[in-house]
Amino acid sequence: MTRALTIAAALVGLWALACLVMMLLAHRLPPGLMRQVAEFLPSCVTTARTLRRDPAVPRRAKVALLVAVVWVVSPIDLLPEFLPVIGPLDDVVAVILLLRYAARSIPRERLLDAWPTDPHLLERLLGPQVRRRPGRSLR
Repeated sequence: MTRALTIAAALVGLWALACLVMMLLAHRLPPGLMRQVAEFLPSCVTTARTLRRDPAVPRRAKVALLVAVVWVVSPIDLLPEFLPVIGPLDDVVAVILLLRYAARSIPRERLLDAWPTDPHLLERLLGPQVRRRPGRSLR
């Protein structure tokens, strides 16, 4: 039992180290699309953690953000991570869909304030801001 626990702890440590190295290398990229893509998932996780602590964010948005974070850090995926290009694709698609769902009930300014990197990619993913008519709900 302790051997399995030691192996699991070592694997989690290696995974965390690999994530840290990738984030550090992403900061060395020149500004542009490749840098934004490299920073996308860490930015999503940071944004979700920030917004989950915000009392003004509705509960359903917090649940969607929690599911997005769990989806990213979960070792269980629809597509295995070791497959080139398409491995992380299920993480990115799930996070984008959950972020767009949560963004419908979060004020755009609050969402952009919580985004830790360049907001242009987030604005492109969310699309144009839809103005709701008074008295109409999103249900």
